[in-house]
Amino acid sequence: MSTDLDLPPLPVPRLAPPVGRLGRWLLHGGRLDTSSHHGPGHPWYRVLWLTGVDYFSTLGYQPGIALVAAGAMSPIATLLLIALTLFGALPVYAQVARRSFAGQGSIAMLENLLPGWNGKVFVLVLIGFATTDFVITMTLSAADAAQHLVENPFLHPILGDHQLPITLAALAALALVFLKGFREAIGIAMFITVPYLLLNTILIGRGVYEIAVHPEFLSRWQNALMVRGDWTLWLAVSAIVFPKLALGMSGFETGVTVMPLVAGDPEHDAPSAAVPAPSPASGLDPARVPYGRIRATRKLLAAAAVIMSVMLAGSSFVTTLLLRPIDVQQGGPAYGRALAHVAHTYLGSAFGTVYDFSTIIILGFAGASAMAGLLNLIPRYLPRFGMAPRWVAFARPLVLVLFVIDVLVTLAFRADVEAQGGAYATGVLVLMLSAAAAVALALWREAFGTPAVARLRTRGLSLYFWLVTLVFVYTLVDNVVERPDGVIVASVFILGVIVLGGASRWLRATELRAERISFADSASKADWPRIVHKKVHLVAVKALDAATCSAKRAEIQRFYRMDGPFAFVHVELLDNRSEFLAPLQLHVQPADGEYKILITGAVAVANSLAYLSELIDPIAIYLGLTRRNPMTQSLRYVLFGEGEVGFSVYQTLVRYWDWTPEDDVRPVIFMMSE
Repeated sequence: MSTDLDLPPLPVPRLAPPVGRLGRWLLHGGRLDTSSHHGPGHPWYRVLWLTGVDYFSTLGYQPGIALVAAGAMSPIATLLLIALTLFGALPVYAQVARRSFAGQGSIAMLENLLPGWNGKVFVLVLIGFATTDFVITMTLSAADAAQHLVENPFLHPILGDHQLPITLAALAALALVFLKGFREAIGIAMFITVPYLLLNTILIGRGVYEIAVHPEFLSRWQNALMVRGDWTLWLAVSAIVFPKLALGMSGFETGVTVMPLVAGDPEHDAPSAAVPAPSPASGLDPARVPYGRIRATRKLLAAAAVIMSVMLAGSSFVTTLLLRPIDVQQGGPAYGRALAHVAHTYLGSAFGTVYDFSTIIILGFAGASAMAGLLNLIPRYLPRFGMAPRWVAFARPLVLVLFVIDVLVTLAFRADVEAQGGAYATGVLVLMLSAAAAVALALWREAFGTPAVARLRTRGLSLYFWLVTLVFVYTLVDNVVERPDGVIVASVFILGVIVLGGASRWLRATELRAERISFADSASKADWPRIVHKKVHLVAVKALDAATCSAKRAEIQRFYRMDGPFAFVHVELLDNRSEFLAPLQLHVQPADGEYKILITGAVAVANSLAYLSELIDPIAIYLGLTRRNPMTQSLRYVLFGEGEVGFSVYQTLVRYWDWTPEDDVRPVIFMMSE
């Protein structure tokens, strides 16, 4: 049983103290990678509007896309999309919510399934796709809102063709909201989304009424279907074109990434048939699982999926019967605004104008769910990997960085909605595919070690999710073939994440890289006071056996005069050296007037030695130097925590001493060639 240190924990330099009013303002509000940042949480039906502001806003363009892609078969293709939503995406993310409840989304599941550097690289690739999805969501939605503004017949004489500056202004407004806080974003999202859904309900209801009182609309649609064959051909054609409708499923990943914002029900925060305790194979501690939050998030996901499914079915049916395919083609009166055109035609200019403005507002704020997703996702991965500066864990600096990225992307695409569509679809589908595969893999692994009946049920679920995965594979491949530019854009984001992450890890390599330290046993804790505060010489050795320690003692005494006992220290590294921080454990053992110290659980030899040195405050430190290639040693140090230990300890200590200046005498460091 480990024993924590009685001494105050060593201050680990996470971030320099803020300087000036601007610095204090930037770091105000606490860290994003802790649940305490979000406070007690919000009811799921309030957070629903933050995640749904992107999901529901697709009604502004989804019916038109479906009509262009499928023509008279648009309602059938939309029904296939709804089936995949309700029986594919919703069950997948219900499972993700159960296993990744801290806001990391499906990426955390794949990280656990693929440990080490292979897993880290895979996670970085997925973060690149997630960044593509969320950033393009913000830029595309803002550009679409600007396009609706400049194309409005009342506003066009005033705004002209200034779509680009309007898009940038919308992105700036979004950033200002999140600089204020999450609570304000949730309130605004609810104020925008609820009226928009009510207006769509009125509009779809009026469209159904028009179809009911004018049977010729229905007859014309039926005749168009008959020309295209029977129901088997309808389904086949719809299955071919429905991947083009995949944008109608956006929003699920943000539904789980904002889970820290959701408040659970404390009275029901216990396992149940709906949310059972995790199996031992999952690696989750049942006592730390927020069952209430998981239930609440599942309600959020289900409510969003059901609302959107009803709206998609109704809007597709109404636009297909009331509009002609030529109306939604580029240059047509309903291009990019199918429902808005129906509103103006059948409910008059007054209602149509109100509907236009509601659509513009929700599209302009649709990036809020993406911004919230990135603010919950990035701080929980990149700083922990050492692949981002420490200030990325704070909201306001990260919001400003994301705003700059949004501006650059908008300028690169010239605020063109169509040009960004491929990247948007690619990001959405890759995340859904990875989520489905992660759930299928997790269920298959969890089946081992369970009773026969439960094992059969779990493997059956796993096979079901593998089928869902194959559907997403088909959908993704079809989109990539249709729009290969999406992969190109995503590759730029992935390359940026990996390159900047690697540079950050290199720059942060000489941090102490220790989360905490504890004693392995009570004897080690009892011996600790005998070696601290200038009582021993700290000697790094490759092993703690008697022969190695004796040889090292003789070598030091041959070249140096010294008083006081030796404390030989050896560091044992974890198998997984891809982690950036590690909890260390100390084993202290007296040996003939000297001491042997074993550090276990480390991810880097040099950093652990530097951390121990600061705790012990020795008289001197004796470190070895190799004669190997410096570049190779540097790479071994950054990637695997090994390399040239002597210089790395010195650099780590100097960096820490600069961060914590004091008047005490620092230990003398001796470098000895091996």
